[in-house]
Amino acid sequence: MAAYVVVEIDVHDAETYETYKQLAPPPIELYGGRYLVRGGAVETLEGDWSPGRFVILEFPSAERARAWHASAEYAPAKSLRQASARTRLILVEGL
Repeated sequence: MAAYVVVEIDVHDAETYETYKQLAPPPIELYGGRYLVRGGAVETLEGDWSPGRFVILEFPSAERARAWHASAEYAPAKSLRQASARTRLILVEGL
């Protein structure tokens, strides 16, 4: 069953975050993930939630998503993301 990593990102160090954006895709692909949404325009239709940057990743399973997030391959990029942005990241199982 597919699983989705949904990320709300508030970047406070744009230069470091740009480096993160270069390092992140290879480990995502290595674990079978792919970008569905990556930083496009966000429009609030209801409520008061208005994230600045939004990313959705699709993985073949929740197990693969968890393995990617905890992996040595992703660790250097993850460290840069955590240093350059405040993020909220959730894992959602699909249908």
